[in-house]
Amino acid sequence: MIKLIITDMDGTLLDDNNHINEEFWKIERKINEKGIIFAAASGRQYYNLLHRFASIKDDILFIAENGTYVMYKNKELYINTIPKEETIELIEASRGIEETCVVLCGKKSAYVEPGNEKFMEEFRKYYTELQIVDDITKVEDDILKLAVCDFRGSEKNSYTHFKKFENRYKVVVSGKIWLDIMMSDANKGKAVEMIQKKLDISYDETMVFGDYLNDLEMMSTGKYSFAMENAHPLLKTHSNFIAESNNNNGVIKAIKKYVL
Repeated sequence: MIKLIITDMDGTLLDDNNHINEEFWKIERKINEKGIIFAAASGRQYYNLLHRFASIKDDILFIAENGTYVMYKNKELYINTIPKEETIELIEASRGIEETCVVLCGKKSAYVEPGNEKFMEEFRKYYTELQIVDDITKVEDDILKLAVCDFRGSEKNSYTHFKKFENRYKVVVSGKIWLDIMMSDANKGKAVEMIQKKLDISYDETMVFGDYLNDLEMMSTGKYSFAMENAHPLLKTHSNFIAESNNNNGVIKAIKKYVL
């Protein structure tokens, strides 16, 4: 019996227009009545997820900032932060990479330096709590990750600049224009394993959905691991099932078939 259902957001539960299919809310009520825990696992900020799921926030589990911050029923279950001096080193390494802008992702808020409206429009999609500051190296907060917005393409551009840090940090292409840098032991998979242990839920009782490389480790945490039809090719090789695309309500269709 499935006891835990975890889904990524962008490219997975959300369609390409950033919408959740209306059928989701009925399905969530049904699985909740069965005692199944639903979790949103995303590179998005916790406050952004909280806003998206405001009507059911007391029922679901939040795995935010690519697994570095986990909240359930308004309680912090897990946090994985980057030391301040290391944060500054990573910020400095990002300076000068063309057509990129860095978001410093803290526990209290996300922080960006003044930039053009094109970047700000993109940031507002994912960060509900967002502050513009003169210098992000001066921010005082618990830092969860650095997110690089790269309009040239994260896999071919900014990743090549941060690849040298992979022996010390987790550097992951989390979307076509997003690159995330976290502590080396931070990822969605580790967060899910912690949740499974804490809630006494097994691999066989877990269902997961994802579409991009920041979901890679998560695919190994559940017997019912689904890569979306629109997923990165590498993710498909690490999943046990393929769900229909995010634009074709793939997550909900799979839950209806395998759970309801």
